[in-house]
Amino acid sequence: MFAAVAATLVSCGGGGGRPTFGDNEYPVQTAGVSTADMQSTYPATIKGVQDVEIRPKVQGFLTQINVKEGQTVVSGQTMFVVDNETYQAQVRQAQAAVNTAQQQVNTSKLTYENAQQLHANRVIGDYELQTSRNSFESAKAQLAQAQANLASAKEMLSFCFVKSPATGVVGTLPFKKGALVSASNALTTVANISSMDVYFSVTEKDAMIISQKGLNSIPDVKLQLADGSIYAHEGKVSRMSGVIDAETGSVQLIASFPNPEKILKSGATGNLIIPRQNTNAIIIPQSCVSEVQNKKFVYLLAEGNKVKYTEIKVDPQNDGNNYIVTEGLKTGDKYVTNGITKLSDGMEIVPITPERYQQKIDEQAKAMSAGDIVGAMKK
Repeated sequence: MFAAVAATLVSCGGGGGRPTFGDNEYPVQTAGVSTADMQSTYPATIKGVQDVEIRPKVQGFLTQINVKEGQTVVSGQTMFVVDNETYQAQVRQAQAAVNTAQQQVNTSKLTYENAQQLHANRVIGDYELQTSRNSFESAKAQLAQAQANLASAKEMLSFCFVKSPATGVVGTLPFKKGALVSASNALTTVANISSMDVYFSVTEKDAMIISQKGLNSIPDVKLQLADGSIYAHEGKVSRMSGVIDAETGSVQLIASFPNPEKILKSGATGNLIIPRQNTNAIIIPQSCVSEVQNKKFVYLLAEGNKVKYTEIKVDPQNDGNNYIVTEGLKTGDKYVTNGITKLSDGMEIVPITPERYQQKIDEQAKAMSAGDIVGAMKK
């Protein structure tokens, strides 16, 4: 029961009032430096290291869909087939033209070889020989043209078989079998999620500091997922954009995370966490800080034991119990730790140590009557 009453008295003195000691005593602490483990958190977008849109190069009706959403495919695997009857006919036509051109080459070659023999025996003149040679060269050129047309026709036919350009995971499939598609339609995406790129942005000021120290100066980073959990693997900041966003004044960075369990999905969001350590941090309890219009204040002990209402600035990252002071408080300054709601600027107090303050609380709790205890417990 005594411990409960003491705790009640301490809570009264924490952020609000304080126990009644019958004097003007307030606990005062001297600000000192210590090491603080801190972190910076940035909104982040998660993407696969290779997100590729799959589009057909020819127009036609989808005749086959050989994959499912979420399926893992390998590079070169056929994912879709577009109606190719027309393109097959073009290949056959081009092949026939090649065959005809080849026969013309064979015939013109025999004619040219025969003309060479006749010219050697002085049966025909130079003109006839050159004419035969020209016919042979023309036939070979026509064959080359027919072969090029055949290669083009085969290539167009190959475009009907839409293959994956990379190994990865298949995204959504917006089109069904029988749909008319063209190069303007993305049939799906393939995301390589063996490792993931996490995109986040920092201020121009922070980017300058990073540029001066180098990306290697950034420790391994963590990723907080959308459900609030921390991803099991740590990542490394690997790249930084060389362009400052004119609208936001920020610079984009990319951190790489391994994804062996395939937990991370391309397009997901989260928070990237960069741990940092401050070896000269001034840390004070949040209970001794009052907040007015988003500004934070403490009572400093000035000359003549008078308190001074002083604004401070703190690091936005905190553990919920303490603040890391960045401005307004320096080493050696003395500040009031409890009972700040009873104070006013310029008020004279009797400073005591936090240990003496706790001792007086214990003494007052011990001296309370049973009725006092019940009343304290009801508050």
